[in-house]
Amino acid sequence: MQVATKGIVLTSIKYGDTSLIVRIFTFSDGIKSYLLRGILASKKGKLKTAYFQPLLQLDLIASHKNKGTLERITEAKVSYHYQSLHTDIAKNALTFFLAEMLGNSIHEEEANEGLFNFIEAALQWLDAHDEFANFHLYFLLSLTKYFGFYPDTNNMDYMYFDLLEGEFIKAPSLNPIVEGENLKHFKELLGINFDAIHSIKLNKKNRQELLKNLVLYFELHLQGFRKPKSLAVLNEVFS
Repeated sequence: MQVATKGIVLTSIKYGDTSLIVRIFTFSDGIKSYLLRGILASKKGKLKTAYFQPLLQLDLIASHKNKGTLERITEAKVSYHYQSLHTDIAKNALTFFLAEMLGNSIHEEEANEGLFNFIEAALQWLDAHDEFANFHLYFLLSLTKYFGFYPDTNNMDYMYFDLLEGEFIKAPSLNPIVEGENLKHFKELLGINFDAIHSIKLNKKNRQELLKNLVLYFELHLQGFRKPKSLAVLNEVFS
């Protein structure tokens, strides 16, 4: 079945000497994996290697057999041209980290239009703004709405947040918790929007601790989730 759809590139892996296998989050069918035969050897083909960088936004014409095998892309073009996402060093590090987080989190081969629209708009916001040091924290927390484990905002006056139960609690539990200064900043992220993320003042330690808690939150709630290898690089860039 031929499909015209928007897509966001998550990963691109070399296959053999001349081909790529790419995983793309599509608007029409969720996660799809495609085999791009000979793309690394061809200079005249319709498909360019540059189209398949992490988090690039594409318009695709694809053939979907929906049998769990690798699918085929017949045409691709960039649907939104980033101005800074792949050229700014800090944004580029953030791009690889977020692509890895999304690739480890989204597995369904079914449409999730709300999630797609959120990611698409968030990446365009990141591309257009200069104050983005807290972007990934708010982005990850917002993602949990679509994955079904957004924090329960009842009892936000309590002194601890239980990462396993996803709720605020009065006293420490045996589960991993967020507390103290980290909890203060965690609460600040709840209920804001992207345009307000710069108002949260975090130092290097605060930002790293909060990110560590958010990645653990994903690990606890998503089966098979793997901690991103690019996390260490990101912490270095945002130090």
